[in-house]
Amino acid sequence: MNTESAATATRSTVSETNRSRVLHYLYTHGISSRASIAEALGLSAAAITKITARLIDADIIHEVGGIEGRKNRRSIGLELDPRQFHFIGVKFARSLVEIGVFDLKGETSSLTDLPPVKNDAIPDTIRTIHETITTLLDNDPSIVAIGMAVPGPYLRHEGRTAVVSSMQGWRTFNFLDEFSGAFRVPVFIEQDARAGVLAQYLFDPSSSNCRNLAYYLLGEGVGLGVIDDGRLVNGAQGAAAEIGHVSIDINGLPCDCGNRGCLERYCSAVAIHRRLTETGIIADADNMTHKQACHALFEQAAQGDADAQALVHEIGRYVGYGCVTIFNTFNPERIVLGDIVAEGGQPLLDAAREVVDERVIPELNQATTICLSKLPADAAVIGAAAVAVTQFLEHPSRFFTIT
Repeated sequence: MNTESAATATRSTVSETNRSRVLHYLYTHGISSRASIAEALGLSAAAITKITARLIDADIIHEVGGIEGRKNRRSIGLELDPRQFHFIGVKFARSLVEIGVFDLKGETSSLTDLPPVKNDAIPDTIRTIHETITTLLDNDPSIVAIGMAVPGPYLRHEGRTAVVSSMQGWRTFNFLDEFSGAFRVPVFIEQDARAGVLAQYLFDPSSSNCRNLAYYLLGEGVGLGVIDDGRLVNGAQGAAAEIGHVSIDINGLPCDCGNRGCLERYCSAVAIHRRLTETGIIADADNMTHKQACHALFEQAAQGDADAQALVHEIGRYVGYGCVTIFNTFNPERIVLGDIVAEGGQPLLDAAREVVDERVIPELNQATTICLSKLPADAAVIGAAAVAVTQFLEHPSRFFTIT
């Protein structure tokens, strides 16, 4: 690249960075004046005027009339309207695929569960996903991107999941090849727990200011998404923080990953369903989906069944062993439990805290909150949308022509 081309590329990068900073500010603060944006971002009034003019011309932001400015002067307000842009989120969870449409703030327009996926019928599910997404795009021209949350360990550069316990048919499937250029809008793919932590960070007010945040996914698999000092933890291949394959018993149950005693063999929805089938605590459990079996267990425990309560407590303690690893590996301010197993609620959370109180350094324990997800939708499906929202805020020129 010659000197002139390098200078042009640098200017383009700086311009995109500043556009992103303006969008992030409006996303976080709502309607704002040009003067307040300039002051907050440390840019000149002239620079903000130029940046916002181009964003207005691209129909990304718009003016909303007079607002109170500095020294009680009236200013023209600018807004990034969260209802103007929609995003599709797709959650892949072994036997479960969920598709939703969300706005910039994570408000849900629609949410659909596809029929349960069978290991030998994955191609049928893929066709249904294509058809569903195409219909959503045809019916809603405000959809600007698609995010997908897939089981880990997801090898982001290859586009596939290295191990999918109990559902190996997904292991040979390449998400990038199948979806990256399939629709009129861009598609972004992320590991499910990392998508979940982005959802907590973007859409949950109680977590939005937390720069060291962990989302502990307890679904058909067990995963972890971590934001460390404001940055998403990825790893070299996109497979960092795979807590579901951390061994809690070196002589324990064998796992499809090749390890023994993996955490997800004890507190995933699949593992719980297996226990219910073996013990008979839930009648007809072998004819239920993993999600239905877990819901039946939690409901029976809530009604006072002693065997069900004892199993929920045992599962919660296994969840707690995972929390100990999260404490000692990432030292987050907040650990959020989500997905199917987290619907065990307060009894499950209390059992996890028992283990943490027994096994975590007191100073770390006292400085860290453990809570259940408060998002209105499953964190992985809304997190899939959050992956796309993040790209929209950080790289607006990928979505719109900005001159």
